[in-house]
Amino acid sequence: MASTPSLAVSAAAAVFPSAADPRRPPPPSVAIVDKNSSYGRSLQAADNGGGGGMEAPLRPLDVQEAMTMLTEGKAVQSAMYVPLLHRCVETGSLGAARAVHGHMAKTGAGADMFVATSLVNAYMRCGAARDARRLFDGMPERNVVTWTALVTGYTLNSQPALGLEVFVEMLEMGRYPSHYTLGATLNACLASCDVDLGKQVHGYAIKYGAESITSMGNSLCSLYAKLGSLDSALRAFWRIPEKNVITWTTMISACAEDEECVELGLSLFIDMLMDGVMPNEFTLTSVMSLCGTRLDLNLGKQVQAFSFKIGCETNLPVKNSTMYLYLRKGETDEAMRLFEQMEDASIITWNAMISGYAQIMDSAKDDLQARSRGFQALTIFRDLKRSVMKPDLFTFSSILSVCSAMMALEQGEQIHAQTIKSGFLSDVVVNSALVNMYNKCGCIQDANKAFLEMPTRTFVTWTSMISGYSQHGQPQEAIQLFKEMRLAGVRPNEITFVSLLSACSYAGLVEEAEHYFDMMKKEYCIEPVVDHYGCMIDMFVRLGRVEDAFSFIKRTGFEPNEAIWSSLVAGCRSHGNMELAFYAADKLLELKPKGIETYILLLNMYISTERWQDVARVRKLMKQEDVGILRDRSWITIKDKVYFFRANDRTHPQATELYQLLENLLEKAKAIGYEPYQNAELSDSEDDEKPAAGSLKHHSERLAVALGLLQTPPGATVRVTKNITMCRDCHSSIKLFSLLENREIIVRDSKRLHKFKDGRCSCGDFGALL
Repeated sequence: MASTPSLAVSAAAAVFPSAADPRRPPPPSVAIVDKNSSYGRSLQAADNGGGGGMEAPLRPLDVQEAMTMLTEGKAVQSAMYVPLLHRCVETGSLGAARAVHGHMAKTGAGADMFVATSLVNAYMRCGAARDARRLFDGMPERNVVTWTALVTGYTLNSQPALGLEVFVEMLEMGRYPSHYTLGATLNACLASCDVDLGKQVHGYAIKYGAESITSMGNSLCSLYAKLGSLDSALRAFWRIPEKNVITWTTMISACAEDEECVELGLSLFIDMLMDGVMPNEFTLTSVMSLCGTRLDLNLGKQVQAFSFKIGCETNLPVKNSTMYLYLRKGETDEAMRLFEQMEDASIITWNAMISGYAQIMDSAKDDLQARSRGFQALTIFRDLKRSVMKPDLFTFSSILSVCSAMMALEQGEQIHAQTIKSGFLSDVVVNSALVNMYNKCGCIQDANKAFLEMPTRTFVTWTSMISGYSQHGQPQEAIQLFKEMRLAGVRPNEITFVSLLSACSYAGLVEEAEHYFDMMKKEYCIEPVVDHYGCMIDMFVRLGRVEDAFSFIKRTGFEPNEAIWSSLVAGCRSHGNMELAFYAADKLLELKPKGIETYILLLNMYISTERWQDVARVRKLMKQEDVGILRDRSWITIKDKVYFFRANDRTHPQATELYQLLENLLEKAKAIGYEPYQNAELSDSEDDEKPAAGSLKHHSERLAVALGLLQTPPGATVRVTKNITMCRDCHSSIKLFSLLENREIIVRDSKRLHKFKDGRCSCGDFGALL
């Protein structure tokens, strides 16, 4: 885009103080004010009245009367066309606008600059940008209002680049914009994300004294805030001498979009009230959003009460944001009450409920509550489909994320079909969510099919697919896809490199991993974080090169976290290097770990080596840290029904058959090499507070797998979700179950996805640490 031409100060100085304001079209009923004024002409018809050239009494004509006169072919004065064109804009009637244009051409009224400008505006607002431009180019005279109408119109028609070209053309022709023109140009800069030209327009406004005009300042604040320069927006904000409600709302809304500016946004809201400016429904919606980001329900209730005080409580955006706040805080009953009371609920309301439940799944107090919230989201989605509302792309992306979290493949496949039927499958957001859902449900081929069918792909989609290949034990495919991603010109981020290094770790590709680790730092300037270091260490441990893992830690100088030290403990123990295993365990205990699975890992190691003093030390630390007890839970969905299991659970009606099947499978497994592994466990009883040693014979996932083998057809994939990491014993046994039953068994635990097939697991037998 060309820069704004330099103009003489003397010429423009006279423009801004007396710049012509854009004229608002007169109301549909036009009164006769001044017969000789070009902005207030008489609307009398040539035949309206008696003979002798005597004028009819002055009176207003409504739109219907005026249109009737045009239809009857009566001659009218040019100002009558303005309210007609205004009516065309209100109704969005392009055909009517063209009919008026035809009558204007017939009567010669099109030569009137004011009327022609109104027609340019009408064409633009009815979506006929080409007609507007053709009319504009044919006008013998144009004023600043005409140019402004064209700039504004292009932006309204999603053609902001053309609007900016018109602005530059205007300056090159020596015409001087008013602050309305500059405001329209800034809106075009915002729509085209051209912050550089926006800064030039800002400089132009400063040069000619327009920056302090409130509407101009509002446009500047909006431009900078929405294009990611909040500091510049704040500077423009503080330079506005008379701030109105739009000014304050623009800045508060900008703060609501940035999680790091929550306190600033709330502070601005208080300043707004202190300044005596009354907030509107848009202000309150943004403030409620700030409360939601802050998770401050008390403040939210005060804002809710304030909305009642000023009469905004019935406004739908305010109700939506209030409901969403209650949902984010886990107050699901109150959120549902507000939702059910809304008679004017929009698709935004439904989406807020579904996405809200999806988000609070992670903050649930336990896995049972998390799944309950997921099912509630699915129920709301079902109710939405039965209502008059139609799901949009945000609905589908949110509900697919719920299916991903719950590994609800059947529901996900149904939603996939609905996206095809509704036409939203082509949207990149929906398609990315679909790829992620299939990956999380263990369907890598379906994920790849959805990925290949995408018309456009973002780095999120590429990363999701690379991660899927890595999780499914297909490292070469992950590495190849990364190469294709770079060839496509898509820039990877730090999460992409985590997935890539994980794939190298699985395949034991040390040189490639070190190459990509260096590429990340040098070529993409991404500083490694703990996940990247963890992948490198995981690779060395998988290969049995535990000394190299410790050397890598020393060489890079990073501080391993609880997860990495746990991986080192398990890896060193697995490869028989107990000296380093005990060293890693001491480092781990220095961190005073919070995860109960970490303590189980340590107890298993110390008990198996009969280090009873260390056992006592771990148990003492567990008591001090109040880590609670290990609750083993698993779920399996069969024919839209969810079955829930605890360890040694006998509540299922087919419990006898389940245990008999497991006994038979374990006997067969022993014949082909299975050896039971004894774990040091904690009591799974809700009432037990003291830890107890001894192995639980059947963990929850083994029972869920047994039910899947019983109730699904031969050859069908069994899918199970587990709330904690699989233990070695269950991992070894289920791996052999897949071989004995000729089934694909997928178990997604708290750490990773395990895909068992033909006696092998996608994790390479390194996914079970306990």
